[in-house]
Amino acid sequence: MSDPLYELLAPYFDQPSPSTPVPAATDQVTTKYLTRLSTLSLSSLTSQEGQSLAQSSQSTVLSLQSLASRSNAAIVASSDHFASLQETLPLLAEEAHRLQHDIPKLDEAAAAFSTTYSRSTENQTLDRRKRALLMERNADRLSDILELPTLLSSAISSSAAQGQGASNTTNYATALDLYSHIKRLHLLYSDSPLINSIYAQTESAMQDLTSHLISSLRASNIKLAAGMRTVGWLRRVAPELDATDHQTQNREGLLGYLFLVCRLSTLVTTLSALEPLRQLADQETETRLRKVSTTPRGTAGDGNAWHGGQQTERYLKKYIEIFREQSFSIVSMYKSIFPSGADGSLVDEVQVPFKSLDNKSTSVSPGNISNQGRLDAAPSALATFPSHLTDLLFDTLMQYLPNVLDKTSRESLLTQVLYCAGSLGRLGSDFSLMLAMLSPEAESMTDDSDDDGDHSDNDWVEVMKKHRELAGRLEALASGAGTGKGADGGGSVRMKS
Repeated sequence: MSDPLYELLAPYFDQPSPSTPVPAATDQVTTKYLTRLSTLSLSSLTSQEGQSLAQSSQSTVLSLQSLASRSNAAIVASSDHFASLQETLPLLAEEAHRLQHDIPKLDEAAAAFSTTYSRSTENQTLDRRKRALLMERNADRLSDILELPTLLSSAISSSAAQGQGASNTTNYATALDLYSHIKRLHLLYSDSPLINSIYAQTESAMQDLTSHLISSLRASNIKLAAGMRTVGWLRRVAPELDATDHQTQNREGLLGYLFLVCRLSTLVTTLSALEPLRQLADQETETRLRKVSTTPRGTAGDGNAWHGGQQTERYLKKYIEIFREQSFSIVSMYKSIFPSGADGSLVDEVQVPFKSLDNKSTSVSPGNISNQGRLDAAPSALATFPSHLTDLLFDTLMQYLPNVLDKTSRESLLTQVLYCAGSLGRLGSDFSLMLAMLSPEAESMTDDSDDDGDHSDNDWVEVMKKHRELAGRLEALASGAGTGKGADGGGSVRMKS
């Protein structure tokens, strides 16, 4: 049922339009306004209501204008989007239908990927990826490992360039530490091609280091401390050289032989520096032999007698002095570096080398007499080395001593040889009795020159007597000097080292 007031006012409504339609009677705003009108008096309706409606209309227009000014951009954008919804919604529906159709395929592909690349199954792609990630994480470590051969080569090169010294010791120690680290890596990761390649380069560098160490053993001015350090480094670099041979009872290994060979090479090199003096001695030998060959046997005369030998004497003095210093240094250094190999090597295995009448070397040993089983074992390196040294010395003496016929000069040389024998005698290799081998050579060269040939056989005897008398006097003086100096002091005076 419509409101009578609404019907009364309906003829006065404005003409309807699309923008301003006629308000419906059931509209809530219309019903509220009609209810308000019914409560007003006639005077209010005729005087105030029109003015109130005009104010409300003006206020509404201002509010609409302000809203339109603030929301113009949003309203325009909303209008554009709303206009595009007609095209967007069909496309959205089509894509949603397509997604619904492809979801089963995506599920199947996800299941296949999960099955293929699962950690419980082996996969080459995953293995390559894991190795690549592992290499990326350990790139710094791999770089350090790859630099190890270069560092080792640098340490070895600097050691070889600097020679003996504190810095050289540090470089050798660094090189050996690097080698130990690389060797430990090779034992832990023997299946790695990279580690095997680095180890091969390291072995090549260590061969160079071994060569440098062996060369340092041949240095002319090597000291005991340097020799012990060098042998210790060789034991670490080449442990196979230090292996004990239980079958031959060789406790010092091949290092003992290597040390003696290197020092013998140094001795020979040092003696070769006397080459100018040796050439002069050879000239005197040729001159003497030519005089002997041109002089009939049994002829005596001052005109044909040999009076030279001064250059030979100079050569032999230098030779014996160098031999004495170097031989004592070699044997004493060996016994200090290889105490296990030197124990009993000169006393038990070999005492004094002798030569028979046919000029062949023989050795007499109490051990050979008491224990025939030891004849099958190879002797210690130091057991036969003094014999070789004495052969080297006496071969030179037999060749050049006949040139010296002056008695004083010969006694001086023989005394010098006795001092040399005494030096080695302190180390267990006294060869003073081998002076007797020099007499036949002297006699054969002097029996046709003068009557002194009859006494040449006794040259070495007289020299030894004088030497012992002098030693006895020095011992007596040393023993009477005080209780603080005993036999050791006398021995040190008697035997020059």
